[in-house]
Amino acid sequence: MGTSSQARTAPLGTARSFRRRTSWCWNVVPRIPVTGEIHDQIQVDGIYVGSWCCLIAVSGDYVLGWQWCDTEKKAAWAALLERFPAPRVVITDGGSGIAAALSECWSGTAVQRCLVHVQRNVRTYLTCRPRTDAGKALLRLGRALTRIKAPAEAAAWLAGLNDWHQQHGHLVKARTYRSTTAMVPGWVRANQAWWYTHDRLRKAYRLLERLGQAGTLFTYLGGEYAGLDIASTTNRIEGGTNAQLRLLLRAHRGMSEEHQKRAIEWYLYLHSERPLPPAKLIKARHHNPPKPKATLAEQQPGPELYSTGLSADEGLWHRTGWAGRS
Repeated sequence: MGTSSQARTAPLGTARSFRRRTSWCWNVVPRIPVTGEIHDQIQVDGIYVGSWCCLIAVSGDYVLGWQWCDTEKKAAWAALLERFPAPRVVITDGGSGIAAALSECWSGTAVQRCLVHVQRNVRTYLTCRPRTDAGKALLRLGRALTRIKAPAEAAAWLAGLNDWHQQHGHLVKARTYRSTTAMVPGWVRANQAWWYTHDRLRKAYRLLERLGQAGTLFTYLGGEYAGLDIASTTNRIEGGTNAQLRLLLRAHRGMSEEHQKRAIEWYLYLHSERPLPPAKLIKARHHNPPKPKATLAEQQPGPELYSTGLSADEGLWHRTGWAGRS
């Protein structure tokens, strides 16, 4: 329906009658069949919808599949990845659980970390305007990541990171002890005896150092992938799929969470490589789904909650004796 109102879509009736006549359509759940094709590269990412998270796999301009879960975690990622043969390269933002799932399902696949997300993480640690010379130099290195187009430039960037450590590495190791200062940061635990003095600078450097040593920053420049146009970011799935899903939900805001999930599933299905016409997915059970049987839970015998009898606990008995008398 696009952005048209339901009343304009159904000129012969009200919007409410239109929803009633088409309510059975929400029962049709599309699914992308698995072809077994081996792809050169696959991008994976997740988008949150209410209390649900939709994990999505994309190759080129087409959606390969999705997986619903409560949050990004290893089991959910594994349920998505195990449907497809391992590609040569997977591009990921390094979200929670994806590394463990990749080592289990696609252990032979090379990993390319999204450089835009790496930049964003570095900027979060250092802010956009760091005040120290070390922070400014490290931020410049982070910003230069997305401008690297050749292996020689990647080698120069790694050398620059090493030079930064040679000059400012002592700041990464600097510690502050509780016994020597009266000012304790709010994030320090009550029983913590010491902490890193430049904690956020250390985190930014350690992130770049860890990814550089793992070899996941410049996988797209590898000679074995020449001519494959391996992506260095997840912009294809972020801007081409996730952004459109958010626009879809914004245009049709007010849907229940279950209907939001179904709308997302249909968008993803229709943007797969060979989607069937929606009419061919309709079955008889979609028009008349079986009604759920009401099951009456048998009550277990237990203590009586309410009664018409008297109880000594209520203080209703006739009292005798010398209570209260002197």
